[in-house]
Amino acid sequence: MNKTLRNFSRKLLTYFLRGLLVVAPAAITIYIVVAFIQFADRILPVKYPGLGAIIIVISITIIGVFSYTLFFRWFLSGMDELLRRTPLTKMIYTSIKDLFGAFMGEKKMFNQPVMVLMFKEAGIHKIGFITQKDLSEFGIQDLVAVYFPHSYNFSGNLYLVPRENIKPLENFPSADALKFVVSGGVVNVSDEEKK
Repeated sequence: MNKTLRNFSRKLLTYFLRGLLVVAPAAITIYIVVAFIQFADRILPVKYPGLGAIIIVISITIIGVFSYTLFFRWFLSGMDELLRRTPLTKMIYTSIKDLFGAFMGEKKMFNQPVMVLMFKEAGIHKIGFITQKDLSEFGIQDLVAVYFPHSYNFSGNLYLVPRENIKPLENFPSADALKFVVSGGVVNVSDEEKK
C-alpha cells in the first residue's frame, strides 16, 4: 500500500512536471505580450485593448522611416547632443543608446562569437562576444574585450582576455550563439540554422 502510494505520487509529480514543461513557455510568453499591451495602453489610453501597442509599434516604425531624412537627422542630432550634455541623463542615455546600438545599430557589436579558455588546467571554456579588439586607448596591449551574457538574463560580464585564449566560432552565427548562451546552453540550434 505504501509502495503503491509512493509510485502514484511519483507518477503524479512526473505528469505535473511534463505539464509544466508544456504550459510554462506559452504562459510566460503570453504574460509578457499581455504586460506589454497593458503597458502600452497605459501610455496611450485608448478605447480598445491592444490599440495602444499597435499605435506605438507603428509610430516607432514611422520614426525609423523618417530617421533617414535630413531634417529628422538634424533634429535627432540635436536631441542626442542635449541628452549627452545634461548631467543627470548623460550616463543613462549613453549607456542605453550604446547597448541598443550594439544589438541593433549599424555597427553591431555582438556579431563575433568566440570561445574563451577561462581555466587552462580544468579546460573550462566560455562563449562570449568580442566587443573591442583594440584597447590601446586605455593603455592595454595584447588584450581584447569580450562580453559574456548571463544565462536567462539580459545582463552580463565584460572580461579583458589574452588574444591567445580566444577561438573564433566561424560556423556559429552570432544570433544562435547569443540564444545558446542566454538560454544556458539548452536551446537546440538545428543544422539548417547553422548553415
